[in-house]
Amino acid sequence: MKIRKSGFLALMTILFLGLSACTTEQPTVTEEEALQTAGHCDQNCLESFADRYIDAMVAHDPSSVPMADDVKFTENGVELAVGDALWATAGANTDYRIYVTDPEIGQVGYSGIVEENGTPVLISFRLKIVNGKISEIEQIVGRDRNFSGIDHLKEPDPIYARVLEPSERVDRDKMISIADSYFAALERANGTRPVPFADTCNRMENGIQTTNNPAFGAAMGGGFNIIAMSCTEQFKTGYFRFVTEIRRRHVLVDEERGMVFSFAALDHAGNIKQVTTTDGQTHDIGQLSPTTLFGGGLFKIINGQIHRIYTVFFSAPYGMKHGW
Repeated sequence: MKIRKSGFLALMTILFLGLSACTTEQPTVTEEEALQTAGHCDQNCLESFADRYIDAMVAHDPSSVPMADDVKFTENGVELAVGDALWATAGANTDYRIYVTDPEIGQVGYSGIVEENGTPVLISFRLKIVNGKISEIEQIVGRDRNFSGIDHLKEPDPIYARVLEPSERVDRDKMISIADSYFAALERANGTRPVPFADTCNRMENGIQTTNNPAFGAAMGGGFNIIAMSCTEQFKTGYFRFVTEIRRRHVLVDEERGMVFSFAALDHAGNIKQVTTTDGQTHDIGQLSPTTLFGGGLFKIINGQIHRIYTVFFSAPYGMKHGW
């Protein structure tokens, strides 16, 4: 039963107190922070803030990274004091990390792995940097071990770090439109809404590849192995119409690397017991109570096509708000 339940969570997402921040003691200002105070925080500066944030969390020491007096911090949609939640339980950091930087708006996205009381957990967060200090922290932590491939994550797919050639890039607005087309097609899916997937597209959810993965799909049981299909094939089935609403925010655009960082809440009203796919077959749906899948993740876009989707999510109360 666990396999079936956790597998269904995968399908539903197809598609992220200690010392307080208002302490008077502040760390030494680095060269990157000095540049940002002057109104500029480039890619290296933003990545440095992400690394220092993780280091401070693992050390349980908010004072070791500069934060605004009125910094806002949420974990899994709940506003908390800096120093609480994962800040109090995080252990060792790891080398698994993906950066999404947006110097135009002074924000950085990060997806990686940390240990929490000896157990690895997935983390995905957004930081906003203003005048050399962190002013916003929006953090998703994936702790569900029933649906997680975290033990198999050794290093990120190198495609995420690859800087695109100018000829491979599209502008910010187009990137956001492409990312949003994914959610628009997933919401009450009918198999007809176009999404520009690359032929090599793959999706990773909580460390599990949920496209082009027939072995995992077979392990879930049942006769309809949608996880064996490609990104394009999955969406053409119209299977995901049980996702009744998707409340999403596209918060960062990394134009150099071709990535969009997004947060999404996928609502499932629980009143859709069966779906008929575009081949005329009818399939029972196992989720028969209202729930929301809440997460953060990114899209890798090259030449106007989605090549990768990476998400970290958790199951939340139905209708839960983003907190922003």
